[in-house]
Amino acid sequence: MSEENKALARRAWDEIFNQRNLDFFDAVSVADAIWHEPDREFQGTEEIKQLSAGFLEAFPDLNVTVEDVLAEGEQVAVRWTQRGTHQGEMERLGPPTGRSFELEGITIHRFEGDKIAETWERYDNLSLLQQLGLVPEQE
Repeated sequence: MSEENKALARRAWDEIFNQRNLDFFDAVSVADAIWHEPDREFQGTEEIKQLSAGFLEAFPDLNVTVEDVLAEGEQVAVRWTQRGTHQGEMERLGPPTGRSFELEGITIHRFEGDKIAETWERYDNLSLLQQLGLVPEQE
């Protein structure tokens, strides 16, 4: 099952973020999936889709490159790089800055059968905020 889950995780990143197909969350996730962000938690595909839609609106040119996909048992780890330009307002980022970012992160998906039940995101949020000019860079 690991190879199938790896392929599905890779496809999900492309479908959802590069192809802007948020409905793919319904195909790839259990209805009450949990998504753990570094600073908060979201539950259910509708809430996760709203979070993702807001991010895609704020960064309409967002592109995700999947760098690596590893699997062990029911978990799949994805190492990714996101690139985009802050062109829309987002609650946690405020009005658009017009600045671009490049962010690397790791996501771990826990599968139940052939669907994602839980996701943990880890990335350098401070670096993102600095690149967007929302907090000063440390010297």
